[in-house]
This record gives sequence, structure tokens and C-alpha cells, in this order.
Amino acid sequence: MVRERTKIDRRQLFGVGVAGLGSSLAIPSLAMSSLATPSIARAADRLVWKMATVWPKDTPGVGISAQRLVERIATLSDGRLTVQLFAAGELVAPSQVFDAVSNGKAEMGHGSPFFWAAKDPAFHYFSGVPFGLTVNEHAAWLGAAGGQALWERAYEPFGVLPFYAGSTGPQAAGWFKREIQKPEDFKGLAIRITGLGAEVLKRLGANPVLLPQDDIAAALESGTIDAAEWAGPWNDLALNLPRAAPFCYMPAFHELATSLELTVNKAAFETLPNDLQTVVRTAAQAAAIETSADFTANNILALPMLIERGTAVKSFPEPVIAALAKTSADVLTEIGDASPMAKEVHPAFIAFRKKAVAYAAVADGAALAMRARALAT
Repeated sequence: MVRERTKIDRRQLFGVGVAGLGSSLAIPSLAMSSLATPSIARAADRLVWKMATVWPKDTPGVGISAQRLVERIATLSDGRLTVQLFAAGELVAPSQVFDAVSNGKAEMGHGSPFFWAAKDPAFHYFSGVPFGLTVNEHAAWLGAAGGQALWERAYEPFGVLPFYAGSTGPQAAGWFKREIQKPEDFKGLAIRITGLGAEVLKRLGANPVLLPQDDIAAALESGTIDAAEWAGPWNDLALNLPRAAPFCYMPAFHELATSLELTVNKAAFETLPNDLQTVVRTAAQAAAIETSADFTANNILALPMLIERGTAVKSFPEPVIAALAKTSADVLTEIGDASPMAKEVHPAFIAFRKKAVAYAAVADGAALAMRARALAT
């Protein structure tokens, strides 16, 4: 019996752009097999999976990264595995993406571990924590220093496999209507912020507010909130945050590099033949490189645009950093003792961070400082 196969242009393997994604995601109706949950649609040797994401459609960086990832899976597998992409709310709410992967409603998910940290506080370490690791350091911890094994063990009770899928790099601490000159300036400050950063600022007297991305600029502009944290120059410019507040503080103390993840239902993954398992792993690895490069390049290009619009780009003064550091350390100590898994992950992460800081002092950090001196005018 001759099996029909789809012809896919492999020359686009590492150059998949946003254009053309519409046709690649238009998947014909396929008869459902009788496989147990998670359900898999089959036609001959082809599989159709679902990917739920936490990102609104076409969100710069994160949403586009998910689109490129599913396109690459289809290309690498020569059409044997295709993935239907669902933006935030299309299949499940953003907060339910991890559960959808766990229970098989979707075979894949795209987000960041901190979204599901209510399930186990240990998840925070795989996204990134205040005064944590840089992009390269975090990738090194996961890929070559034991972090990946801990990550897989943390997700194992939920039947989910995690794959590193890139990083946002250093984010902005936020957009403020007034300057932050001392720790007391956070008191009473209504700020849109999430995750551990929200907990740290709350302990310093701020009032964290949860808002969806489409409501941030309007709330800041109207005075409903006093400050807002979103991502970095590229994404913040896309949300028109420069129109709403004059001061942008960089870098963020709580997000030196927020890692993205591809999550896969473990039972579904184990039904794949070895070559398709390799396809998924390879696609995630390629996405990690591409996504981190995308954020870095676009943030470099976006920063001058912010300044041209009159934005004052500032950094926190030393007394503020000291207060943020002390409070962050207290928060991490508590998280590190909050679950059996966290008790295992926390010391491993802290030990690697200590070594990374020592290395950065004579390597990356020293190199950047040397370059700055050399190019100073």
C-alpha cells in the first residue's frame, strides 16, 4: 500500500517566517482514532495535535514563537505531525493551559512555568526568580547543570514534560508616572505586575494589580494605576505604554530573563515513534535559540524609539536595589521551604547562581564593562 505524503519545503527549516503560517495551520478534517486519552487524530501515518497557549494571537515574541514552533514541527516531520495552534482563550483560558496539557485536552502548551506556580512553588525557578540567572546562565543550568532533570521531576506528578523554548532576556521593571528614588516610593503605588515581583513590591507597600495586556495602557493613562510592568522595549512599545507614563525603569529586578516553555502531555509523547520524539525536542531547541535572538534584536531596535518619544529610561538607585534584594531574598527563602520539590530545587538553583555570579564577575559582566569603557566617547 502506498501512503500519501505531504511535500514540505525543507529549505525553510531554519527560516520560517510569520508569513505563510495561515496555510500551514489550515489542517484538513481527519478521522479520530480510538486511542485512549489524550485523543490523537490519525490519517494513515499522520498525527494532528493541539497546542494551547497563554498568549493572545500574534503577540510579538511569545505568540509568534509558538506559531513558528508548530510550523517547524510540521516541516521537520514532513507532515507526519502537525499541530493546531490555539491562542489565549480559543481552546482554554490562559490559566488553564497547563491543566489542558495534563488532562489531554491539548497535547501541547506554550507559556512560562510561573503561570502554574500555584501547583508547586518550585515551578518559579524554571521561569526565573528575582535577581536570578541571565538568559545564558539559565539555559546552562537547565541544559548542562541538572536543572532539566529537576524540572521534569517537578512536572512528573502532572503527566507533563517540559522543554525549554527560549527567553525574553532582561525585561523592564516597569513604566512609572513618577520617579522611584527611595524604597518608600513604592508605598501605596498601584502597579500592574504579576509573579514574584508582585509579592516583593507588595511587601514594600505597593498595591499589585492584575490586568490583561490590552487594558494596561488605558489603565495607566487614565490614572487607574500608577505604574505597569509588562515585558521590555519591544513589547511595551507595541502596547503604546510610552504614551501613558514618562519613566521606564530598566532592568527588572524580578525578571533578568524569563524563560518560555513548550509543555507536552507525557503519555502522548511516549506514543510517538523515536524520530517524532526527536522532532519535538529539536523544534523546541531551535525555538529556544530563535526566540531569545528575536527578543534581543527587537529590544535593541526598540529602545531608541522609546527615547525618541521622550521616554526617560532610568535604573533604580542603590537604596532601592538594596531593599528589593533583601525582600526578594526573604521571599525566595520562604518559597524554597514551601513544598518538598521546592526544598530540592531551591538549594540547587542558589548554588548554581552563586557560581554564575562569580564567573560573570570575570567573564560576561567584566567583558561588558570593558567594552563600555573602550567605546566611551
